[in-house]
Amino acid sequence: MKTIHSKYIIIGAGLSGLTTAYQLKKAGEDDVLIIEGRSQFGGRIKTYNDVELGGTWFQNHHTHLNALLKETNVQRFPQYTGGQSVLVYNSMAPAHYFEVDKNAPTAHRIVGGSIALIETLAEGLKDRILYNRKVTELIDYENKMVLNTENGMTYSAEKVIVTLPPKLASVLDFKPELPDHLTEVMARTHTWMSNAIKVGLTYNAPFWRHNKFSGTVIGQIGAVTELYDHCSANTKRYALKGFVNEGLRDELPETRKERILSYLETYLGKDVRTYTNYFEKDWSQDDFTSCHGLKSVYMSPQYGHELFTRFYMQGKLFFSGSETSPIHGGYLDGAVYSGLRAADYILNN
Repeated sequence: MKTIHSKYIIIGAGLSGLTTAYQLKKAGEDDVLIIEGRSQFGGRIKTYNDVELGGTWFQNHHTHLNALLKETNVQRFPQYTGGQSVLVYNSMAPAHYFEVDKNAPTAHRIVGGSIALIETLAEGLKDRILYNRKVTELIDYENKMVLNTENGMTYSAEKVIVTLPPKLASVLDFKPELPDHLTEVMARTHTWMSNAIKVGLTYNAPFWRHNKFSGTVIGQIGAVTELYDHCSANTKRYALKGFVNEGLRDELPETRKERILSYLETYLGKDVRTYTNYFEKDWSQDDFTSCHGLKSVYMSPQYGHELFTRFYMQGKLFFSGSETSPIHGGYLDGAVYSGLRAADYILNN
């Protein structure tokens, strides 16, 4: 079978990989292939019917993401926080109702959903993205890297950038084997989003706003640990979105759904049940995000290990992705920073 060659190969068409490809193209490097195991681009960014089931929020101090949004002319808007928010301390005490300080820093979302940035970065690269190709083997062969995929395809490149979560990348077949200390770091690096169960509900009207609620419900003991207003920027589409308690992961879908609705009804009223669409996304069930041996992480994990600043395979292999970023690792901004860094490294080394 013929080997397809490209100067650069990026494994993964998420925010990090597409940022790298975008930067390479700006630098006049068009000989790039992006190999993606999924059937679509975006990675852990997943906008479904205007509801974000993946990466969503960012703030002003996420400077790399904000600069990229400005450069690509993708707009942002502030997270809605008007009205009363709900804090649930425990099931035996009344909920605490509060209003967010209007002068406090606020989170932002991307107009059109996070996928709008992905689509903008991918514009002009779409013929360079190869889908449904799961890389299984990376071989250091003479003056190039050779990649084999699960479906029997073979590719080669002068330099390869792996943007998979390090834990998933650690189980790929590298020949020769990676240094033990690197493999150990990769295997214990927590994967951003891998534990999350997200829920989204769409409505014909934002009843919570009409009732002077912000849509925010926070509490670790309930069926939903965090819930937020998720209306579109032009307020023509109305939704709530949040995180489901991981303790409901093994419940039957209908049981979990009823517990979620019942919990939210307690604090936002019976109109919660007037939804037009109900979505769930359990990232632990996504083979391109999570893996066996999933462990919950309640403290902020450490990202950006120094080993991810080095080339491997005689200068032909580099690791990128949000978990490799020493700046805001595990956030959208970390993914952008890692993508910028990878492009800079391979262009200047």
